[in-house]
Order: sequence, then C-alpha cells, then structure tokens
Amino acid sequence: MSRLDATQRFSSRVADYVRYRPGYPPALIDWLHHDIGVGADALVADVGAGTGISTRMFLEAGHPVIAIEPNAPMREAAAHWLLPQFPQLQLLDGTAEHTTLPDDSVDLVSAAQAFHWFDTAAVRQEWARTLRPGGLALVYWNSRLLQGSAFLEAYERLLIDYGTDYTEVAERYQSDEEMRTWFGNGLRGIASFPNVQYLDHDGLQGRLLSSSYAPQAGHPRHAAMLDALRQLFADHAVDGKVAFAYQTRAFIGTLT
Repeated sequence: MSRLDATQRFSSRVADYVRYRPGYPPALIDWLHHDIGVGADALVADVGAGTGISTRMFLEAGHPVIAIEPNAPMREAAAHWLLPQFPQLQLLDGTAEHTTLPDDSVDLVSAAQAFHWFDTAAVRQEWARTLRPGGLALVYWNSRLLQGSAFLEAYERLLIDYGTDYTEVAERYQSDEEMRTWFGNGLRGIASFPNVQYLDHDGLQGRLLSSSYAPQAGHPRHAAMLDALRQLFADHAVDGKVAFAYQTRAFIGTLT
C-alpha cells in the first residue's frame, strides 16, 4: 500500500468517521494521569489526529494540544467541530514521520487509530526528536472484538465477504510483542480497557461505511453489503441496538 493511499483513503468517508467512529474510554485518561503520572498541563502532539476524536479527549482533560493530520478533509472536519469550543487548539498539516514540530517541543506524542498506517522506524526517530527530555510517547487504539457474541462474529464474516482489502488492513495492527520491541527498554506501561458503542441500524451502517475497506456507492459489492448488514442487524439487535465492542489497547514509554 502506498503512502499516498494511506493518507488519502479516508477523504470520502469524513462525515461517517465524525459521526460513527468510537471515542476512547475515560479510563484511558485516568491511567495516563494517575498511573503513569502525566500532568494535565502536558503539551500533547496528537499525531494522525484525523477528525479530532482523540484530540477532543485530550482537550477535555485540560491538555494543550497540537493536532497533526495530513489529510485535508479530515483536518478541516477537526477544525470545524473543535475550534469553536477549543480556540487554543493548533492544527498542523504534517505526517507522523515528518511532523513539522521543532526539536524538544512537546511533552507527550500521542497516536491513536492511525498508528498502524505509519512507518514505525521513521516515526520512532521523528518522535524522539520532538519530545522534550523525559517526554513520553503514547500509542493506543480501539481493537474491535471479533468474537464474544453472535453479532460480533457475524459482522466479522460480513467484512471478510464484502470488504475490498479488509484482510490486508486488519493484519496491519501491531501485537503487544511488536509494541514491546518498538519501545524497547523505554516501555513504561501497557494497559487494556473495555469500550463499547450501542448502535441503531443507521449507526451501524455509518460505522461500517467509515471503514476504508467498506465498498462505497457505485462499487459492485456495495448494495449487497448493505442488504447483508440490514439482515445482520435484524437478526441480532436487542431493543433496536447492537453492542459494538472493543478493547482499547494502550502502550506508553520513552524513546531515548
């Protein structure tokens, strides 16, 4: 997959991404502040910020934030829904490997769901350059549960049947062992937190269409996929909703 593809593949999915992608559990910030000891005034570089879901989490917790995102439609969406409430937010056009940040300029470099798209060797060097002495790197993402309920297992089958490059994308997420290796001796902590969305049919469809591997309108599999999703929802909804469950996995450490 080319670097251009990785940075541009969500351009046509921004509205669904803003409305239907999950946030992150409050326990993640509690762990960061109370267990790891990061102060609420720590300056955060939120790398691969997308539409600002992770950015909002840090802003609401009191952090000053620089959000870095190479995709212009996603960056514009973040500005639209965050700047009116958080005018102090800085938004930069940059990539994980070339943030445009000065040397020794931030206390915490953070990357959420976008981390699996990065060149992790180049990222490690770039983030080490931008961190102040003693600064930390935080990597975390929502890992969708593939098993545990009939709905989750049926949804996974739907993605395999209809997704354009689902298997390729799904295999990009790093394992715990890979993250231990990436941090090396600087690893300070690993944590996992439950996270869940309760979605009606429109929410479930929007969540599906926010995924880069879901065929969009005009694709030969698009209509059949939506028909299958409608049946899946009818088979598994309880009181008009399905439980879309995740584990939020988090890793933190120094990069020196």
